[in-house]
Amino acid sequence: MKTFKGKAYAAELKAMQHELVAMARWARHCGERIAIVMEGRDTAGKGGAIKAITEHLDTRQYRVVALPRPSEREQGEWYFQRYVCHLPAAGEIVLFDRSWYNRAGVEKVMGFASDGQVEAFLAQAPTFEQLLADDGIRLFKYWLCCDQAQQEKRFAERLDDPLKAWKLSPIDVEARLRYDDYTRAREAMLAATHTTHAPWTLVDFNHQKSGRLALIRHLLDRLPDVTVPAHRPDFAPLPGPPSTERYGVLQPIPPYGSDGD
Repeated sequence: MKTFKGKAYAAELKAMQHELVAMARWARHCGERIAIVMEGRDTAGKGGAIKAITEHLDTRQYRVVALPRPSEREQGEWYFQRYVCHLPAAGEIVLFDRSWYNRAGVEKVMGFASDGQVEAFLAQAPTFEQLLADDGIRLFKYWLCCDQAQQEKRFAERLDDPLKAWKLSPIDVEARLRYDDYTRAREAMLAATHTTHAPWTLVDFNHQKSGRLALIRHLLDRLPDVTVPAHRPDFAPLPGPPSTERYGVLQPIPPYGSDGD
């Protein structure tokens, strides 16, 4: 796989982000509903991929859904129920940082769901997603692939970085010892839920930068190539000289690094 560094990666990403902004404008104009499922092992790079996609989008148009563990009430609901309210409305883009596929992954491997619950999920998920597709939701499902050696390296980096250590949960630590169990769970999940109406796409994220670019390119190539002109407001010159900001009796904090700091 081609690797990207520095300026080459930034240039490729910027070009795709221009396309993402145009895509979002089309989605809003046409009332499209786009749901993007991001799944993969811990440290695979789901958060970075989501950030790359959304960095320049209107925060009022997209949502990132990363649900915590279910409440006692939610544990008594139909399993898909807590996800339905997060699906996109017309003109919206929703990115799931993990999704209903928790049941086939972490819940199965860590014993949070029974074998019967997992089997029921694998049987129901294709039907649930068929309903979404039939109603016009554009659903994209991505699995971010990461080898165990690379995962170990990233876990160690998190452990040594105070700004990232919060990402390392007790579940993550336990997951290190169950890499093969997660592999078997993933294979069963893919076999049961890879369908024509909601196919899975596997992306190599051993190199995260090239993985992000591959994922974004795939997403863009599977959406209609329709151009909706951007609205450019009338930006006439001011009628007089610019005014200076007024603060009354309060004094603003001077810019960081200015004289006097």
